Amino acid sequence: MKNLIIICSLALFAISCKQTANEAGVVDDSKQTTIDSMNVVMEKQKAEIAKQKTIDSMQAVADNKKERTVVVHQAAATQASAAPEAKKKGWSGAAKGAVIGAGVGAVTGAIVNKHNSGAGAVIGGLAGAGVGAGTGAIIDSQKKKKEDEKNQNK
Repeated sequence: MKNLIIICSLALFAISCKQTANEAGVVDDSKQTTIDSMNVVMEKQKAEIAKQKTIDSMQAVADNKKERTVVVHQAAATQASAAPEAKKKGWSGAAKGAVIGAGVGAVTGAIVNKHNSGAGAVIGGLAGAGVGAGTGAIIDSQKKKKEDEKNQNK
C-alpha cells in the first residue's frame, strides 16, 4: 500500500511538471509574437519617416528656387528700343527632371523593396534623380539649339 501511494505521487508530480513546461513554452511563444509584431510596426514607422523626409527635401528644393525678375529703368526714349526684354527665369529642365525622377524613383523603390521600403525609397530616389537630371539636361540642350537657330534666322 505504501508503494502504491509513492508511485501515484511520483506520477502526479511528473504530470504536473510537464504541464508547467508546456505553459512556459506558450508564454515564451506569446512574448516572441508580441516582439515580432512590435518590430513590424517599427519598420512601418521607419518607412513612413523616410517617405516624409523625401517629401520634405523636395519641398525645400522647390522653396529655394524662386522666380526673380529684372527691372530695367530707362533714362531716355531712344534707349527703349535698344534695351533687351527681361526674361523670367524658371526651373531648368534638368532641375525639373531631377525632382520628378526623385519622386517617381522613391515611390517605385519603396514598392519594389517590400522588406525594407525606406532603403528602397532612398535608392530609387537617387537613381530617379540622376536619370531625370540627365534627361532634363538633354531637353535643355535641344531647346537651346532651337532658340539659337531661330535667332540666327532673324
